[in-house]
Amino acid sequence: MRGFRWPPPPDGGPRTWGPGPGGPRTGRPALPEPETELVATPHGVRLERLVTGIGDPVTVFAHGLGNGIATTRPFGSGVTGRKVFFQFRGHGRSEAPAGPWNYLDLARDLRAIADLGNASRAFGASLGAGALCRLLAESPDRFEKLVFFLPAVLDKPRGPVASERLTALLEAVESGDASAVADVVSLELPPAVRNTPAGWAYLRQRLDQLLRDGLSDGLATLPEQAPLRDAAALAAVTAPALVIGCAGDDLHPVEVAEQLAAALPQATLHVYDRPGVLWSERADLRERVSGFLNE
Repeated sequence: MRGFRWPPPPDGGPRTWGPGPGGPRTGRPALPEPETELVATPHGVRLERLVTGIGDPVTVFAHGLGNGIATTRPFGSGVTGRKVFFQFRGHGRSEAPAGPWNYLDLARDLRAIADLGNASRAFGASLGAGALCRLLAESPDRFEKLVFFLPAVLDKPRGPVASERLTALLEAVESGDASAVADVVSLELPPAVRNTPAGWAYLRQRLDQLLRDGLSDGLATLPEQAPLRDAAALAAVTAPALVIGCAGDDLHPVEVAEQLAAALPQATLHVYDRPGVLWSERADLRERVSGFLNE
């Protein structure tokens, strides 16, 4: 059995025990982080932002809990027009006003970045999908196209697994212990990718960001909350939507994706049959998202 070890092997390769070849060397980590900027918002919270591409249309990308710009950039690699990436409050270099926070606060962050960039389309992953739902409940006609990747919660709070994972991550980041942070972050990787060069590269990039910028404890209560009281609040959203779910993902139950697709009048649902799609189905996922947004 392979076990996770930190620090990584000096040669950057997988550490294995016993005879036989090493782990798979395929798959790509998140893109490295370029230089970003801090922008002021109407609600008084400065947020970290990155704008890439040129022309219209403009798409805003909202990341998941404990993630950020680097993990959403791959989703925009095939999308035409300008792409606006940002960090929610408490992530990266974005400010962290006194917490705790709720999904209305996150929706304000998302709306501000979208408005400043004149975005007409939106992509939300996990936490970002929840913030997007909260925004749409108030402004159902704000965007012309929508993509929801691995929605984690809709009108009921997330389960104990998500709360325990976030608590462990916050405590590890607060400790400043790279090994402790790596132990938690490694759970984001499919077992087949751990202890491979691609897995180590992903871990290094995530650790560099988390240990440099930290995470705010204002995020701690988010797993206990839901963006909506009732999914029926999305009935007025008429924009075409793509909802992407995944079977077997404890943090992003496929039932949430199915419920969200049913609540959105113009939604198309696609469900992958196993978790870890960013590693096992990367090309298909990229083409699916860009094809939907570009058509």
